[in-house]
Amino acid sequence: MKAPQPTFEVDGAAIRELRMSRGIRIADLARTAGISRSYLTRLEIGVRRHMRPPAYVALRTALGVPHEDTQLLATGETNPE
Repeated sequence: MKAPQPTFEVDGAAIRELRMSRGIRIADLARTAGISRSYLTRLEIGVRRHMRPPAYVALRTALGVPHEDTQLLATGETNPE
């Protein structure tokens, strides 16, 4: 039996705030990060709270957040790298 893949709990409000402060449209960020617009929307509003490491890293990179910065993670989470 395979172990489930790890996920990381993200802070949707922090994602939205950072995206908006940088003047990035949701569709543009989703495209750059390689995730769907609807998935990003669900993350931002808190309907979805978990991301797999590759998607999280892609989102963080698209927002220009350094790998040691945990501002997009929910309180208590650790960086996947």
